[in-house]
Amino acid sequence: MKLATLRDGSRDGVLIVVGPSDDTYTHAAAIAPTLQAALDDWADTEGPLRHLARALAEGHAPSHPLDVSRLAAPLPRAYEWVDGSAFLNHVRLVRKARGAEPPPTLETDPLVYQGGSGVMLAPTDDIALANPAWGLDFESEVCVVLGDTPQGTTAAEAEQHVRLLMLANDVTLRNIVPDELAKGFGFFQSKPATAFSPFAVTPDELGPAWRGGRVHLPLRTTYNGALVGDPDAGPEMHFSFFELIAHIAKTRAYTAGTIVGSGTVSNADRARGISCLAERRMIETIDTGKPITPFMKHGDTVSIEMLNSDGRSVFGRIAQKVAPL
Repeated sequence: MKLATLRDGSRDGVLIVVGPSDDTYTHAAAIAPTLQAALDDWADTEGPLRHLARALAEGHAPSHPLDVSRLAAPLPRAYEWVDGSAFLNHVRLVRKARGAEPPPTLETDPLVYQGGSGVMLAPTDDIALANPAWGLDFESEVCVVLGDTPQGTTAAEAEQHVRLLMLANDVTLRNIVPDELAKGFGFFQSKPATAFSPFAVTPDELGPAWRGGRVHLPLRTTYNGALVGDPDAGPEMHFSFFELIAHIAKTRAYTAGTIVGSGTVSNADRARGISCLAERRMIETIDTGKPITPFMKHGDTVSIEMLNSDGRSVFGRIAQKVAPL
């Protein structure tokens, strides 16, 4: 089942169910007015939403042409956006880039930060860049949307709390990061609004690719029209989503609609390319002694998409352009 949020002039948009070919939709407001409302009452809304999805697929529900540019993020605002960094190749490369050593607990204790969740960018929204000197970078990620998740949830229990999956572009202002982290108090200004894929999908949409709390499919990133990376999001995700959920639930509970990110998808094999410019710049530094690739500038474009084994888009495409603020 694929769900999305149609812009209607309100803050939270309206919930729609998307057809199997991704080019049609039907309204779901009779079941739940918004995706957040559906998540709040998932035990009662999931069944009717699945029935509506089947009816749409079979031609028994009202169908409308889908224009992705009319979609908001699936959750235009969320209760929490918690991003991990589960791909250790990325952690090691980016830490090298800013002259910092990975923590000694890198392989045993997940890295997470809490990002801003009051404003989430739609998949086709521009990335507003006030100052190119800040070092804008894209970061291609996979994420899960949780139902109510109690404190103390273990990795073995976590799967029952995963409701949906999405993609994210968790943009970073790289040149702000070092001074900000030097304060010893975490990211803030260096992490502007995050963009999400057009569709949030139930785990069964992924078939066997969803297993062990990981998505075993390549994540494709296209930068200024050229494919720059298609790393596999499964095998090298050191901490699964289930382990990330257990980690963040150690000391507190989470409400339905919480989003948890994987961190930038990264493979050690250079042939799989990159999911952020910082990795390319670090590889250039290793090879030549200095970075060559500049960070993003006004007019640059990035798109992020994941295709299944049949070559069909699972979450739709994030397609953004950098624009002046």
